[in-house]
Amino acid sequence: MDPLRPSFSPCSSRPSSPRTPPCEASDSVGIEAVLDQLKIKAMKMGFEFNIMVVGQSGLGKSTMVNTLFKSKVWKSSLPGLGTPMPQTLQLHSVTHVIEEKGVKLKLTVTDTPGFGDQINNDKCWDPILGYINEQYERYLQEEILITRQRHIPDTRVHCCVYFVPPTGHCLRPLDIEFLQRLCRTVNVVPVIARADSLTIEEREAFRSRIQEDLRNHCIDVYPQKCFDEDINDRILNSKIRERIPFAVVGADREHMVNGRCVLGRKTKWGIVEGQCGDPGDTLRRGREPEPGLHLRDLGWGGKVHRQQHTHLSGRPRRAV
Repeated sequence: MDPLRPSFSPCSSRPSSPRTPPCEASDSVGIEAVLDQLKIKAMKMGFEFNIMVVGQSGLGKSTMVNTLFKSKVWKSSLPGLGTPMPQTLQLHSVTHVIEEKGVKLKLTVTDTPGFGDQINNDKCWDPILGYINEQYERYLQEEILITRQRHIPDTRVHCCVYFVPPTGHCLRPLDIEFLQRLCRTVNVVPVIARADSLTIEEREAFRSRIQEDLRNHCIDVYPQKCFDEDINDRILNSKIRERIPFAVVGADREHMVNGRCVLGRKTKWGIVEGQCGDPGDTLRRGREPEPGLHLRDLGWGGKVHRQQHTHLSGRPRRAV
């Protein structure tokens, strides 16, 4: 290869001639109006966000989702109160449209009742992985059509919140086996369920052991390194990685604390706020990095996994 000939990398988005200065117009041509146009179009179309919650029964998955989005997204049902314990893993989805300051979000939550509840949990993750891959395949089939829809319904799972039981020890073999497979398919956000059952010292020690397990078993959870696009993203993502797994406390009832109304759970010792910062570390630290600040990244992260699915399926993507 000619050493004088420049080589182009598909991962590089910078121009090949860095010495060429950008061309700046002397008079305004209305380029700044593009942002307003994109905002108007996005607000008309709205956004889609599909989240999956995985964990054993009784870890507060439904309550946590309701607290996360401050809506009655999912109605929890306790086994033994007219609802039999599922003998096999089943997937249930519910869709709601949430509107905030004129922005509409079509939220789909997929629950996995029965996961890890059986005596023999061998390959209990197969229905979950099959469902996730099926949604990728369905989207890909629509995308490669010659006469495809103008707006393809997006049923792909953008994020999977994995609830770790608050044992205080480390990840179980079931957790490790499943997370190793799951992180190759979807963005995974591990959380410590019912974190108020642990003391602050126990919680921090539990988090450190889980982080060590994730590193030792090469489990790449969200945010991945590909999201470190610049120094600001790298700093923010590093802070998030330090708090993974997030300690969460779900609460869907309001209580009066010092003259203000807060979401929390009332106990004999007081009220555990669901949206306090520290020492609860609970919902604010668990809520901001996920659906709030990083909603765009979680959707874009789905494209990363979609490219992996396309590569494994052996079919090229249709040019847009």
